[in-house]
Amino acid sequence: KLKGPINTLVDLKVYRKGEPELLDFTVKRNHIPIKSVDAAYKLTDKLGYIKINRFAESTYKEFKKELTKLQKQGISELVVDLRNNPGGFLGVAEQIVDEFLEDDKLILFTKNKRGDIEKSYATKKGDFEKGKVYVLIDENSASASEIVAGALQDNDKGTIVGRRSYGKGLVQREMELGDGSAVRLTVSRYYTPTGRSIQRSYQNGNRDYYDDYFDRLKSGELIDPEKIEVADSLKFTTPKGKVVYGGGGIIPDVFVPLDLSMQNETLTFLDRRGFISNFVFEELEKDRHAYDSISRDEFIKYFQFDDDMVLQFQDYLNEKTKANSTFVAYNEEVKQYIKATLADQLFGNGAFEEVINQSDIMIEEVIILSNRED
Repeated sequence: KLKGPINTLVDLKVYRKGEPELLDFTVKRNHIPIKSVDAAYKLTDKLGYIKINRFAESTYKEFKKELTKLQKQGISELVVDLRNNPGGFLGVAEQIVDEFLEDDKLILFTKNKRGDIEKSYATKKGDFEKGKVYVLIDENSASASEIVAGALQDNDKGTIVGRRSYGKGLVQREMELGDGSAVRLTVSRYYTPTGRSIQRSYQNGNRDYYDDYFDRLKSGELIDPEKIEVADSLKFTTPKGKVVYGGGGIIPDVFVPLDLSMQNETLTFLDRRGFISNFVFEELEKDRHAYDSISRDEFIKYFQFDDDMVLQFQDYLNEKTKANSTFVAYNEEVKQYIKATLADQLFGNGAFEEVINQSDIMIEEVIILSNRED
């Protein structure tokens, strides 16, 4: 068994490709850290980037560490990428917002069915109160992610870029039962500083609630901001006069449509099914030392595959799936995914994002906005 008390030893036998026999290792058991900050690096001389995949106990500490590094490198603007972030600990989200807001600015408030209100304010000097902030969100950004986006938008601090967020803003309390199970009971709702409710309506039942993504897709909302339904009765105004809407989710200041192109759908599918990572691993094992002399920065900036690599992947995929796939129409996109995956396997620590973000349309939009404001 691999699991056991901290600081105890366990003997392992490991199969390594190319070795004739199993290798013996003795390792010490410890906590396995699960990072919630996927990547942090400079997009331009003045613009930093931090991607948060969820709000865990360690997230604020990770975020603060990376923000400090970027500030030492001279950034004055920051992208906080919350796409596909399902949320997590509310208190951690508040800590991160506090880095951007001046003292005593309202971060959020909660209200229960009796009308009791609890407010949360920025309480200390933040490290990025003077800097410009861009927050990236999409239809999978939920809960604590929406707290961050809504607090910054309502305080006229950040520019929200992307698509309307998920719409989850319920406060739940966990109650343990006698048999060891637990029930999560909804006790109140979150509201942004202007008074907007983040929560989408359950009025039409669970089925409609969970089919919301498909409803957005059918309505055209994910590709056309004019299709986003808003109600005048849920109109709110920020301190500087910007109109924002409640009713479920955060509507971005700058809309970026969902990429529904065939190549994006195909590559996303292949990546999630592990075809690309398995192919790259097998190719890397053939001659791992071929990359010993290239640094991370050199690889990300200059390394390029030729078209033969795409043909090799095509042959690999067809062998595995017994299909007849061809990628002639989007060679460059395939090469970029393979390069990003190889960067991740060689260097880790956000190398995948650094490569894949080079053609990310939301990142491109932020860079345009940043340059426009110079």
